[in-house]
Amino acid sequence: MSTDSAVALTPSPFLTEDHLAVREAIRDFALNEVAPLAARLDEEKLFPHETVAKLAELGFMGVPFPVEFGGAGMDYVAYAIVIEELARVCGTTALTVAAHTSLGTGPIYHFGTEAQRQRWVPKCASGEMLAAFALTEPDAGSDAKATRVTAVEDGEPWVLNGAKLYCTNATHAGVIVFTARMGGEVGDTSRIAAFCVEKGTPGLVMGKLEDKLGLRGSDTREFAFEDCRIPKDFRLGEPGKGFGQFMKTLEGGRISIGAMGLGLAQGALDVALPYAKERKQFGKRLIDMQPVGFKLSNMAMEIQAARNLVYEAAWRKDHGLPFARHASFCKLFASETAMRAAHDAVQVLGGTGYTREAPAERILRDAKLCEIGEGTSEIQRLVISRFLDREGLDV
Repeated sequence: MSTDSAVALTPSPFLTEDHLAVREAIRDFALNEVAPLAARLDEEKLFPHETVAKLAELGFMGVPFPVEFGGAGMDYVAYAIVIEELARVCGTTALTVAAHTSLGTGPIYHFGTEAQRQRWVPKCASGEMLAAFALTEPDAGSDAKATRVTAVEDGEPWVLNGAKLYCTNATHAGVIVFTARMGGEVGDTSRIAAFCVEKGTPGLVMGKLEDKLGLRGSDTREFAFEDCRIPKDFRLGEPGKGFGQFMKTLEGGRISIGAMGLGLAQGALDVALPYAKERKQFGKRLIDMQPVGFKLSNMAMEIQAARNLVYEAAWRKDHGLPFARHASFCKLFASETAMRAAHDAVQVLGGTGYTREAPAERILRDAKLCEIGEGTSEIQRLVISRFLDREGLDV
């Protein structure tokens, strides 16, 4: 057998030696710089400013963007690895980076004009500026067509009015990408467009910071537009393309949420396995007791399956292959794997798992967001069923 192929040299057909080098670097950083802060970020609801700055210095805030735009010039598999390894020790940090990269910076790079890309992408990809993405509204969540924020032409600027909810990184973002309706009836996607607004713009009013179940150091905030005026050239792409652009953005974002779920699940196993090997009851190690051993076996099996799904979806995106179905596969399976793994980790640790002495309970709280954000588990099953209806079982 040849030994010069990537398959022969790496533990996965989707990974190259470069990917392994990225994994080694981000794993070392996560263990030494991120993990020691994770509990405090959660307990005190602290945004990871210092960590973000260090990630920027290392080039991890713009992994999938070209070097000429301030990024690291790597691919989406490398990006998924970064999110996985960060989530393995701290969900807050992983979500901050994921929302900034795939949701905030991504649509500007992929759908913006050259002038728009030059204005924002180098600062975002280098980590000099954070980016955010705003889709959800009081009456528009899973039903993204129900966007009610309005953008009305008034001379040169657009005038914005309405409210957005659950915007990750909103407080600290230098630029926020969002959808708004340029007239028409609610539900008419042809009148939805994507826009950018910069921090400090008059009429951009920040609302309450959400007090969340998990990912408590991640900034999640509502905000409103109150006769907020932005330049005409702050609209991304052509009129009526905004809805499609956001759907494509979410497809890529689902891979990052899949990677985040994968990392949280691995983190749960990292906690449960050593405990089960050391803790003794009735004269036996917990791992030698079938009920516990089976839980650990299921965790390991599902984590490996989730990893394969996440890496394949990212690999397909990198190679220009259809990946929307695979993004839903990996997002759905990895997020539910994370919840099962976290639940079982708490159960294996028993009373200790129910306290903050171990990170299992934090992982359980953090994992729940993966089943909700960027398309709930129910929406993912709906997306997959529609693929099955149109295309059958062929993948």
